[in-house]
Amino acid sequence: MSLRSSRSCRRGLWCALALGAVALEAQVPSAALTSVRWRELGPARGGRSVAVAGSTSRPLEYWMGTTGGGVWKTTDGGVNWQPVTDRYFGGTIGAIGVAESNPDVVYVGGGETDIRGNTSHGDGLWKTTDGGRTWTLMGLKETRHIGRVRVHPTNPDVVYVGALGHAFGNNPERGVFKTTDGGKTGRRSSIATTRRASGTSSWIRATRTRSTPPSGTRIAGPGC
Repeated sequence: MSLRSSRSCRRGLWCALALGAVALEAQVPSAALTSVRWRELGPARGGRSVAVAGSTSRPLEYWMGTTGGGVWKTTDGGVNWQPVTDRYFGGTIGAIGVAESNPDVVYVGGGETDIRGNTSHGDGLWKTTDGGRTWTLMGLKETRHIGRVRVHPTNPDVVYVGALGHAFGNNPERGVFKTTDGGKTGRRSSIATTRRASGTSSWIRATRTRSTPPSGTRIAGPGC
């Protein structure tokens, strides 16, 4: 699929190029990058993008999550893009985490966290182990808005997920979650004040601090 794609995306490669620059800087003297200039690589049409990720071991491979078109992938530095989630899920994407130890393992959190009056929610955390050919829903459906996914650098089964939960009201799915078995099965426990199952996954909730009533956004709690 060329840069003239009519699917929903936009300017996500500005962020992807930033990630690439960080990876490149680790290998090339900084003085050699002084003449590098930003340029948009596309895709050319669509809405917002708040999720982009890549791997230092694959400098031309990036993943982009859009607010209306699911997840897209490039393996040639943005020259061409392919939608990789259409047969499984789509809609709004809030975060993407690529396992550095195995870049074929990717976790995708649904729901944009660019909170406003008409924000779109997602349906939980998805995972691929084959570079995006197939996907499995790993739970956390009621988190609705996942803003961060972080994968352990050497163990792709250890994952942290930061979730807003329901944007316009209090709910027990707001906070930081952790799995140590790739989100499959296992013992469920909590270090917060309440416990709640999240699909079939084994998750540990750490904290929750944010509320967004119709009158505006309020952030409170330890460390805020």
